[in-house]
Amino acid sequence: MADIRTVLVTGGAGFIGSAVIRHLINDTDVRVVNVDKLTYAANLKSLLSVSDDPRYAFEQVDIGDSGELERVFRTHDPDIVMHLAAESHVDRSIDGPEDFIQTNIVGTFRLLQVARAHLDTLDGDRRAAFRFHHISTDEVFGSLYPGDPEFTETHAYDPRSPYSASKAASDHLVRAWGETYGLPVVLSNCSNNYGPYHFPEKLIPLMIIKGLQGEPLPVYGKGDNVRDWLQVEDHARALWTIASTGVAGERYNVGGNNEKTNLEVVEVICDLLDEMAPPLSDGKARRSLISFVTDRPGHDFRYAIDASKIKRELGWEPRDTFETGIRQTVRWYLDNADWWQPILDGTYKLDRVGTGSKTAG
Repeated sequence: MADIRTVLVTGGAGFIGSAVIRHLINDTDVRVVNVDKLTYAANLKSLLSVSDDPRYAFEQVDIGDSGELERVFRTHDPDIVMHLAAESHVDRSIDGPEDFIQTNIVGTFRLLQVARAHLDTLDGDRRAAFRFHHISTDEVFGSLYPGDPEFTETHAYDPRSPYSASKAASDHLVRAWGETYGLPVVLSNCSNNYGPYHFPEKLIPLMIIKGLQGEPLPVYGKGDNVRDWLQVEDHARALWTIASTGVAGERYNVGGNNEKTNLEVVEVICDLLDEMAPPLSDGKARRSLISFVTDRPGHDFRYAIDASKIKRELGWEPRDTFETGIRQTVRWYLDNADWWQPILDGTYKLDRVGTGSKTAG
């Protein structure tokens, strides 16, 4: 098999994408091309530790722009595509679904078309080694209830929100391009991620920051919705394992084996903040900040991943338990207010002006 020289990562300035790029630069010898439109949740500061590496290149490109994608593929000649670019916040998909349709469905279609044309330029070992790795979510499988078996790779699709429906559609496009056109695709579906550099609208960073500042901690419904939590750096290792060694045409579920109710997660964060941060001004425990708010429409009750296939076939399993990972995550947010504070006050948007592209040698 040909050596993997260049990996193109879409959405590389996002939460999971930036973790993948940090892993690739720090722990492998491949070149990395980060293709990112820089929407609201993207943050190049998440890549400051690797952005000066000569093996890193950045292209500010919308995956919906076929012409720009073609230029990027011609310029960088990738051996692997890791497709993470997506709109991903369920609440935002309910309020404004069109962006999710355009990015997650139309953008994936255009990327598949450009990748298919690129494959035709490759010969021999490079063609055999090429992979298009589509990174998706467990939310495409719908909702589980107590006692239901975990999601496997063959679980029927049953999306319940505009976000999960758009991701389900993109999954189907990828599988179809593999079957119809022979594009060597691999897919992965992951459980909820957490860890450093997570945009503050998501549950865990939101609760850490609000709890640190003594603000109310709003929890949907009764807080009894269940998620399987996966530390993002564990996920990054899994994604590279799939992209570099996964079998074309296969899909792999990635989970953390850490099912927790939302209320349990928030209570753990409260207790860690009480232990690690200055006390509240009124001297109360931070659990007193928890409040329950009206549930969101179509809120899936439970997600849970059966990750036995990736362990059995590719040898990956998570290193972090929820207890070790959440402690590290709370500590990171306490120590890195210079990353999240500009997001809260909006000044981080100024860092986007004139970013253009950076090409590695």
